[in-house]
Amino acid sequence: MDLLCYLHPGWKPLIRPAAATREWMDATPEAFAYRCLPLNIANAHGWEILNPFAFEAYWKGGNSTDDVILRLPSDVPAHAKPVSLFGQGVLTFHIYGIFRTPPGWNLWVGGSPNAPKDAIYPLTGIIETDWAPYTFTMNWRFTRTDHWVRFEENEPICFVFPLQRSYLDDVTPKYLPMDRDPELLKQFKAWSASRDAFQAKVSKELPASGTDKWQKRYYRGLDMTDRQAVPDHQIKPRLADFTADGQVPIAVPKAPAKPTPAAKNPAPAAKPTTAPPQVGQSQPDRPAAAADQTALQNTLREVAVELMFGAAPEGLVARLIAVGAPEAEARRIIETGLADPLMVNARMLATAVRKRDWLLDTMESHWRLKPGFEKIERRVGLSGDEFLERYYAAGRPVILTGEMADWPALSKWTPDYLKEKIGARTIEYQGERTRNPRFELDKDAHKREMPFDSFIDQIQMPGAGNDAYITAYNSRKNTEAVAPLHSDLGFPGHILDKNIAPANGMLWIGPAGTVTSLHHDLTDNLIAQVVGRKRFKIAAAADVAKLYNFKHVFSVISDLEAPEANATRYPALKDLQLYDVVLNPGEMIFVPVGWWHQVKSIDFSVTITYTNFRHRNDWSRTYPES
Repeated sequence: MDLLCYLHPGWKPLIRPAAATREWMDATPEAFAYRCLPLNIANAHGWEILNPFAFEAYWKGGNSTDDVILRLPSDVPAHAKPVSLFGQGVLTFHIYGIFRTPPGWNLWVGGSPNAPKDAIYPLTGIIETDWAPYTFTMNWRFTRTDHWVRFEENEPICFVFPLQRSYLDDVTPKYLPMDRDPELLKQFKAWSASRDAFQAKVSKELPASGTDKWQKRYYRGLDMTDRQAVPDHQIKPRLADFTADGQVPIAVPKAPAKPTPAAKNPAPAAKPTTAPPQVGQSQPDRPAAAADQTALQNTLREVAVELMFGAAPEGLVARLIAVGAPEAEARRIIETGLADPLMVNARMLATAVRKRDWLLDTMESHWRLKPGFEKIERRVGLSGDEFLERYYAAGRPVILTGEMADWPALSKWTPDYLKEKIGARTIEYQGERTRNPRFELDKDAHKREMPFDSFIDQIQMPGAGNDAYITAYNSRKNTEAVAPLHSDLGFPGHILDKNIAPANGMLWIGPAGTVTSLHHDLTDNLIAQVVGRKRFKIAAAADVAKLYNFKHVFSVISDLEAPEANATRYPALKDLQLYDVVLNPGEMIFVPVGWWHQVKSIDFSVTITYTNFRHRNDWSRTYPES
């Protein structure tokens, strides 16, 4: 997703990816605070907006705006000054940028996590940044009177990250006895016993090595059997810099790097001064990081993936050196990675995956030797036997024409007719989809109900688009409500079996502009277009390696027509064979199991999906969930 910050001429906010470092954590013995992964993740879980100049603030204790006093450099422009805007001991910073998030996403705004500041506290807000054309302010409230608070130049004054709106409304919190999950109870008891034994051992004899002074299973994402608990365990967020027009990083002071462990006999720290420096006094520069931390983090992530998939170590060492890692450290990273048992197993698995992808691609390439492979065939009068032999058993799509010629629905199913037949019966549909780019993945959260006639009125309003849609996912709830329409349908009995549920298929009704995101199904589907037209973009099941499958049956690319769905960002797309089909009223398309497709309605549309074939269609039973 994109997090945009629109700038008016003259606006120059200083924004950088937050780092996990904190001065108080640096000061802990052996920097032990960094052993707490939840702290590290929270510290770096967003972007920091920095203070452009040093200044001091003082609160006299009253609620008037005049009770806050500021000592500012003389050359600060009036519009850039922090102000006492609201009274109540609140200090306000104007944030110069209009942030824009995707539909359905807010912006969490507050202070940097785990970074306390004496005598003043950052207030927290959540802003609807998917529509608001307004800037916001960052506010700090004094917690102590008669004390000068100093904000340094480039000190973070605001911390932001996107947050999906309304998801908490769908959370159902419950208490459960732990014995309801025997495996969880077993692992908890093992952890508790291990923790007690470890603490007892450490209390008797402190380990010589710092890394042996703490247990590391959670840090490494391992459960009590030392298995990787989840595939996306995170040790460090990978945030990108804000860029100008999506290309050039904007120059912003970098967050300090995490400190190295202290030497056994460190030099004594310089004695602090008793008074803070005066405003405008020059400050000693902090040591520059050895490398651009964001570039290094991104490169490390890419290198890990490439190492897993068999890239030559020397080339990866050179990549790390190029972003500022010392050569010895770069070699150590690669050598350690190669020797890690997890990486050894991952490389074996990656080899197996590459071989499977090669085989799938080779098989599909053989099929494409056939003349006319670049189009999906349109067939009239196809017999059941030929359908089985040439398409169903072969796993190839086909468009059937003429099968619906005698269906009354083709001429009857206008919006007014549908309203008359179903009336005010309550139906379930997918609603408010435009507010959430993950509307397909989060489809349970988008279930809504309303009278059918009201639904038809709603989707006929101008610009209805993708917001409201009756989909196959709502079919079980809608079976009884839409039953009056079944008499208007025919049935291709040479292909389908009336005795297999759902006998009358699954109904889709929506306006022009409805979208079904790129995905594949776990069943063979026969899709009948009754009213309106739909555009399908279809890719072979064997092209799965080119479509960036990331969760269940969905691709990380939700829309192949989006500008960002290009071969620069997704290189495998350049070799993808894509079939582009407009399905007209009265036509059916057979989409075999595993074939990728996205669908967009060109007109007001009514569609029926059938899965009750005369042949086996229970492939989902053995699908590995992800």
